[in-house]
Amino acid sequence: MNIAIVDDNPVNLIVIEKILKSAGYDSFWKASSAVEMMQRLTEYADGGKVPVDLILMDMMMPEMDGIEACRRIQQDERLKDIPVIIVTALGDSNKLAEAMEAGAMDYVMKPVNKIELIARIRSALRLKYEKDWHKENDARIREELELARQVQGSVLSPPLKKDRLEISAAYYPSFELAGDFYAWYRIDEDRHGVIILDIMGHGISSSLVCMFISSVMQDTITRFVSPEFVVTELNRYMNQLNHKNPSVSYYFTAIYLLIDTQSKTIEYVNAGHPPGFLFEEGKAPVALNQGSCAVGFFDQMEITKSIFTYEQPIRIALYTDGLLEALPLPDAYPEDAAESDLLALRLQSCIHQAPSPECLVETLLPQDVREAQSDDICMVLITAT
Repeated sequence: MNIAIVDDNPVNLIVIEKILKSAGYDSFWKASSAVEMMQRLTEYADGGKVPVDLILMDMMMPEMDGIEACRRIQQDERLKDIPVIIVTALGDSNKLAEAMEAGAMDYVMKPVNKIELIARIRSALRLKYEKDWHKENDARIREELELARQVQGSVLSPPLKKDRLEISAAYYPSFELAGDFYAWYRIDEDRHGVIILDIMGHGISSSLVCMFISSVMQDTITRFVSPEFVVTELNRYMNQLNHKNPSVSYYFTAIYLLIDTQSKTIEYVNAGHPPGFLFEEGKAPVALNQGSCAVGFFDQMEITKSIFTYEQPIRIALYTDGLLEALPLPDAYPEDAAESDLLALRLQSCIHQAPSPECLVETLLPQDVREAQSDDICMVLITAT
């Protein structure tokens, strides 16, 4: 433990030094003014070192008193967590209150009582130790969350660009870890499976479930291919997970579709997810809203697969409910209208001009809305010709 003793009276410095030594505190340094103390603290901090673990400081000193020194310590992020005990002969309760408000954590009156001073030092150092432990633990957790975020991001599919098919995504997680997931996999030269899903909840638990599902996704899609079989298999995996912990039931909503650019067909199942929209040039938008309940609700699911055949180039927008929740409503909007209807109209007006899903989301949502969202926002944009 390293302690700083600050007093403009040499006698007081000697007295406190002897008290510290008698209690076994041998690591300390002395300063005859608050100005000298601040200079030394700043030099230590500039060198990347922890300046001290505790400051014992007089209240009344020339140039800079103890109250002003406390304020300056609190203004420096590198120093603000150092506990300060005021050691003073000034019995003014207003001044003592001002010192506490400025950042001091305790005080001892002069003449110093050895037992009292040591007790307050030990209490302050215990609190400092606990605060340091929590800071180190929080820093370690942040590092682990950042690593987990990078791992989670690595399983998301990169943009796909082929002669007759392009797929890309925009992703705006609301936390370090997210429960939204998207992916696409090549079945053969003409067919690709595409999925977007949203795990219940937020944070670590939903992201872990998301990683579990992503680990089985490629094998499931490339082996079962057809939407109804893929969703059935994913439901089986979710039931396995839920049976291991009956007290918590996890589920997710999803849209899975199979694109065949040779036959120009779209097969899909919507498992309780907000409807995606298919836009074919010269035709009204098609809502992709048929399918089943969310995945993981029941052991057995009744699933309806839908098939759409296109002739002209199409663009498909898939998204998670975070986009709907963040979508600003116009002033003149019917109260009984669904938010998805508004989104369909907004998408129809701009989807063919948007070069990327990021541009599309930025067109739909102002920057301040995107930055303040309380849920993950994800959009997948598919172009097929």
